[in-house]
Amino acid sequence: MAHLHDFDVKLNSGEILKLGDLKGRKVLIVNTASKCGFTPQYAGLQILAEEQADKLAVIGFPCNQFGSQEPGSDQEIESFCQLNFGVSFPLTEKIDVNGKQAHPLFQYAAEALPGLLGSTKIKWNFTKFLFDENGEPVKRFAPRDAPESVLEFL
Repeated sequence: MAHLHDFDVKLNSGEILKLGDLKGRKVLIVNTASKCGFTPQYAGLQILAEEQADKLAVIGFPCNQFGSQEPGSDQEIESFCQLNFGVSFPLTEKIDVNGKQAHPLFQYAAEALPGLLGSTKIKWNFTKFLFDENGEPVKRFAPRDAPESVLEFL
């Protein structure tokens, strides 16, 4: 079975982030969108990323699979996030989180931390997955769960 630290992700800059380099810190991965009712959660995610930087890495994964709410290019998404929410945590290239083209990390996360009634499908934008310092799955958070709800698990 895969492990969080086995994955690499391509950032929107084109650089590769090796998740194995994050050993020793908890990791929160979130599928994001710029035109969603949950988009203001970027502010809370940024606060988490800043205030918990010594113990938590936050990574945003823009996704356009839910209501076409992330239509922009990688550069447009990054600009939107920086201008509107001061986002400085890493954002990946736009990915799919469900279906045949789903990013392998999200396939792994959804299987390791199933949702309601054991579903491995990701239901909407801003679904969050928390992994511990060793890359082990800890908890899946629903889109409605505010970013600060992660704090009790840090």
